[in-house]
Amino acid sequence: MRVCLITGEYPPMQGGVGDYTHELAHAMARQGADVVVLTSRQAGVRRDAEDVLPGSLTVWPVVDHWDWRCWRAVRHVAREFHPDVLHIQYQSAAYGLHPAINLLPWYVRLQGASPKVAVTFHDLRVPYVFPKAGPLRWWSVVELARRSDVTIVTNAEDHRVLSTYPFGERVQVIPIGSNVRVAPPAGYERATMRERWGYGTDDIVLCYFGFLNESKGGESLIQALSVLAEGRNNVHLLMIGGKIGSSDPENRTYLKRVETLIADLGLCDRVQWTGFTSQAEVSANFMASDICVLPYRDGVSFRRGSFMAALAHGLPIVTTQPGLPIVGLVNGENVMLVARDDVGVLAEAIARLIETPRLRKLLADGARQLSQRFDWEQIARRTLEAYGACVHD
Repeated sequence: MRVCLITGEYPPMQGGVGDYTHELAHAMARQGADVVVLTSRQAGVRRDAEDVLPGSLTVWPVVDHWDWRCWRAVRHVAREFHPDVLHIQYQSAAYGLHPAINLLPWYVRLQGASPKVAVTFHDLRVPYVFPKAGPLRWWSVVELARRSDVTIVTNAEDHRVLSTYPFGERVQVIPIGSNVRVAPPAGYERATMRERWGYGTDDIVLCYFGFLNESKGGESLIQALSVLAEGRNNVHLLMIGGKIGSSDPENRTYLKRVETLIADLGLCDRVQWTGFTSQAEVSANFMASDICVLPYRDGVSFRRGSFMAALAHGLPIVTTQPGLPIVGLVNGENVMLVARDDVGVLAEAIARLIETPRLRKLLADGARQLSQRFDWEQIARRTLEAYGACVHD
């Protein structure tokens, strides 16, 4: 099977979709697929040796702009690589909110090209299109799903939305895995890692992972920390990873709001930021923490790479009620679920975990066990099977 993965971001660019594509590409290559990753030129700046596996994986960081001109790059890949499948990793912000990627399946058919087209929706956010485009923006998302030969979503919520359309019966759910391997640097010691940040043995370290944006509840997290700090001198918050990604400029505005709130509440000494680091450092910082807090405003979902990473690292997690029931997610067994946008309830849940080490251990063990369902080899195998069903149809 010859596969071209198309993504607007790829390491060393910062972004969950890029990290996902990196893991998927390597897992596919390990299973015998010949893979090309077509991505932004920025990804070629600091590409490490692992990004090229001779004979099985090649990265082409050649796209300067994800507007209509990107079609030329796709045409070049099809001519040079002869892929069986072009697989779009869709998150509109990763393509600058331009609709060219949404209409790519139409263009491929117009050219009479032979590859099948697959799409994985990492979210259903609409592109910009043009001012006052209104319904055309959602139409472009639906058109991408309709014209693709394989349509994949990563969670039940998005599946419910797309399954209402005539093509809905062929929409498949294939979850993501953790983009961060449980692999701290050689010689890692938890106590030493905590000392680096100034934490003592009796301190409680909350952690948050992922970029800050409006949907992730950063302000609720800071307000909950303020409530907890009123009666506890030993509670700290470690913000793991880069503050904003490479793709979405709106994140920068939200970051300023969160930073201002931290200063206004007098919490600067309690909040540490790791900044963008290697995966090994991310893993080490997870392992140095006590509780992960992810108060998503739209509810927890298996499409959230930050949540999947916390599960993989076996952390007790406090997060928000999902929009739909999620099979396998059990409140009080592998996660603690709270109401969305309720700072008081969030602070109470964290306080309960702080005061109950046995419950923390129960949730940590449950999270680690649940994470085993999201193995990259299984994800790659299911994706290749989805390709095969349409290529040989």
